[in-house]
Amino acid sequence: MNKPHTILITGAAGYVGSMLVKQFAERDDVAKIIGIDKESMPEMLQDISKLVYLETNTSDSGWQDVAEAAEPDIVINAAWQIREIYGNHALSWKWNIDGSDQVFDFSFEHGSVKKLIHFSTVASYGAYPSNTLEQRFTEEDPFREMDYLYAEEKRISEAHLYQKYQLAATERDDISVAIVRPAAITGPRGRYMRIRFGLQSALSGQLKSTFAYRVISLLVSRIPATPKWLRQFIHEDDVVGIIERLSFGEAAGSYEVFNICPPGDPVLAKDMARAVGKKIMPIAPWVMRVGNFFAWHLTRGKIPTGKGAWKSYSYPIAVDGSKVTRKLGYMYQYNSFDAFYYTDGVYEYSVPNESRRSKLKT
Repeated sequence: MNKPHTILITGAAGYVGSMLVKQFAERDDVAKIIGIDKESMPEMLQDISKLVYLETNTSDSGWQDVAEAAEPDIVINAAWQIREIYGNHALSWKWNIDGSDQVFDFSFEHGSVKKLIHFSTVASYGAYPSNTLEQRFTEEDPFREMDYLYAEEKRISEAHLYQKYQLAATERDDISVAIVRPAAITGPRGRYMRIRFGLQSALSGQLKSTFAYRVISLLVSRIPATPKWLRQFIHEDDVVGIIERLSFGEAAGSYEVFNICPPGDPVLAKDMARAVGKKIMPIAPWVMRVGNFFAWHLTRGKIPTGKGAWKSYSYPIAVDGSKVTRKLGYMYQYNSFDAFYYTDGVYEYSVPNESRRSKLKT
């Protein structure tokens, strides 16, 4: 009988990390989970007896001693400060780049770790005017530099991981690395979290009665869209399913990269607007850039975006996510539109009854 797994999951309080903790803890072949996050333990994890929770940042010291004693064989790096910190790039670098570096170093330096899974993003392929609606980036396409901090730091972190892997490979050959680059993750729990903590929360809270509130409220009543705007979505259940396959299945290879995005058509602006009962507001990319600039600075970074994010809302990034099926045998449960529009899934209970839209029950 194989030894039960011990898993280290960073970003354990986050959207994806908390789902991984909750669902992996239900497996009989998992003995212990070390969860790390700079935020306090979320309510959904508080009754999990297998969980050892460390409220700390991966860029800080101390967590390594606890993790080393637990001897994890699987490490999943899902920690990331996604929202750009207004006026403090140094802190973002510390949390994201330095923090990830420490997770990578721990994984390569401790022989108990046999699998390292790192969350990256499709955004780092780069939103450029030359991108076309028909283009699909594959894992062989290079990342490109961006002035969108989230995408740029993810690009840098991947480069650091590859460098560290190459160095570690001279000392050991018993660890496999898998990088996942998800499209926009959504689903019933993601929708619930956006209501509580995202733009809607900001509009109903500290921004209310301000000029910024009136401007942003007007903008969100429409979907501002450039001619080449599109989105690909991956359902949260598929993300968990793919990470589960990578964690508990046979190693996919010594170093593998996976775009994770379902096959089929992306969601165009007109389809998104029709689905949510809004209207399109056609704009040029320069208008998106100016609007993003003022929204960012008027709210002092309180909206979920960043200074360079306007490109991702102006030019398309679409990927081919079929490698997951070809190499891992994983079949996506939801296409992009269904992931975006319907509330089916493990966490449908998170959505108020009046807001649920079930495709499976119609």
